[in-house]
Amino acid sequence: MSCEYSLLFLFLCGFAVSASTKLCEQGMSCIIKLPAQNIPNEIMWTHLSSGDLISKKNGRIKVNSLNGTIEENGSLTLKSVTLNSTGKYQYTVYASDGTETSGQVEIKVYEKLPKPTVRLVCNANGSAYLICEIPYSEDLTISWYNEKQIINGASEKQLFLTPAQMQESKLYSCHAKNPIREEQSESITSLCARKLFGLDFWITVSILSGGGALLLLLSFVLVICVWRRFIQQKHQRDEDELRLRVFQDETPNGTTRSKHTARGQPAPPIPQEDTSPQPPTQTQTQHKTQIRARPPPPPKDDEEYPPPLPNPRNKQHRKRNEEP
Repeated sequence: MSCEYSLLFLFLCGFAVSASTKLCEQGMSCIIKLPAQNIPNEIMWTHLSSGDLISKKNGRIKVNSLNGTIEENGSLTLKSVTLNSTGKYQYTVYASDGTETSGQVEIKVYEKLPKPTVRLVCNANGSAYLICEIPYSEDLTISWYNEKQIINGASEKQLFLTPAQMQESKLYSCHAKNPIREEQSESITSLCARKLFGLDFWITVSILSGGGALLLLLSFVLVICVWRRFIQQKHQRDEDELRLRVFQDETPNGTTRSKHTARGQPAPPIPQEDTSPQPPTQTQTQHKTQIRARPPPPPKDDEEYPPPLPNPRNKQHRKRNEEP
């Protein structure tokens, strides 16, 4: 029997400790009430984990390293608590007659609970997974709802859906809860998008359509470039043939061809032979000099016997020569 009484005493002590623990949320203010009933004349609060304290005497704050305030009834108010604020706080009260009373109060600070989100992961066999995405925190519980009805036994971050459940296309949501706050995600439908080449169907179709349009545009530009090149070469061949034909149709008497080509541009001038007398070259001069005979030397007659002078013509002989 003594053993049973001991277990009962320990249980009651544990319940009393847990009931006296103050729960606070990160970033919010937290009030720790003083268990004593009478308004103290002097009081001091001390955080046993860090050693920070605050004291008040005769209505005036003497020491304050806790970043808090002491109310008129002796309660401690902590502003914007953090996770480091978790722990036990000891209070010491001094009455006006000098008596001293002390005790401890524990607080526990939880992280601010964010709003969860649900992500759908589809499998090839028609099944899927619902994942409740929320950061891990202490004393966090997860629950799933289907069309605003709780799913019994679903307390994990992942929820498996069979192919039959996927065909129903119902709405699912995730609820996250800690001892202070509860948050609910937006509802999501259990409908998997069609896949093509591992991507969403419509995204793949958009990519293929854009690529096809770009390829068609490049092909059109290439055809235009080839066609323009062909036209330029054809015009060049026509001009060459026209020039050759004009040179072939030129008459022997030196008549000139048309002054314009087929494209309206002036035709190049026809080369003409130079008929102006050309000065004899050195070779021709030497040849003529060699052909021309040198005059014979004068006879070496004596100067005493000059040649006879010619006889003058008479008039009759002149008239005979003038007659036709």
